[in-house]
Amino acid sequence: MAGGGPRVVRVLAPNPGPCTLEGTNTWVVGRDPAVVVDPGPDDPAHLAEVRREAGVVGAILLTHDHPDHAPGASALARDTGAPVLAFRPPAGGRRLRDGEIVRAGDAALRAIHTPGHSPDHVAFALEGERALFTGDAVLGRGTSVIDPPEGDLAAYLRSLRRMLDLAPRILYPGHGPVVLDGAAKLREYLEHRAMREEQVLAALEAGRRTIPEMVEEIYRGYPPELRPLAERSVLAHLVKLEAEGRVVRRTGAGDTRYELAEPRACERCGSPVRGRTRLCRRCSLEVLQERPTS
Repeated sequence: MAGGGPRVVRVLAPNPGPCTLEGTNTWVVGRDPAVVVDPGPDDPAHLAEVRREAGVVGAILLTHDHPDHAPGASALARDTGAPVLAFRPPAGGRRLRDGEIVRAGDAALRAIHTPGHSPDHVAFALEGERALFTGDAVLGRGTSVIDPPEGDLAAYLRSLRRMLDLAPRILYPGHGPVVLDGAAKLREYLEHRAMREEQVLAALEAGRRTIPEMVEEIYRGYPPELRPLAERSVLAHLVKLEAEGRVVRRTGAGDTRYELAEPRACERCGSPVRGRTRLCRRCSLEVLQERPTS
């Protein structure tokens, strides 16, 4: 429960695994009626426990439509008569709008579109409580998987900053324990991604050209079973860096190789710049501050 406001109760789904940790967190928020966030898998015993905990259900919210979060929504809606609301709703559901407030009983949850883990991902801010239901954007333990092409690291970083701007105190994640210092966790996530980006750039600088070579360099000492996820994470960084013009992708001879983009000269002062920008950072700021000539 957050600050004496609406009750928040977790019902843990029976789907533990490397990506789901102990299982999917289904959140029951408020009462008479309650809101259910992420019913999880279509597991009859789990959904029966959700119904017992929730009592009357006023709304069913989905953070995103991945199979560990959303399949139980239709069955729960059929059994309770509650509407399903999501950015990518199932058949019979309704599409949420960014900033829309869903009210039921003593709870009001505001939808915050947070793409990155998936295009339809949304977090829910519990109004008046500085609490945020983060789905897979922020986990209670470990980091979220960004898996291209559905995963978009640049969008994900923007979403983390948007959530940080809300200054949340408590995070109720889609997996793992409750986070009691939400702002610190969001800063930790941003710092972690910045560190990984520097590691990818350093690996390229050291002559690593393929994703397996970069994973071998960056994730040395990690368990082998994590290598497939590590490769997807490195790919997410490379896609972002390529879009920024900082990395070049070359495909041929049956494989894909990457290299750092050659630095170019700032058109104004001649200092090196990387990527697609024409000016260095200092000159860009100076141009923005100059008065337009009449």
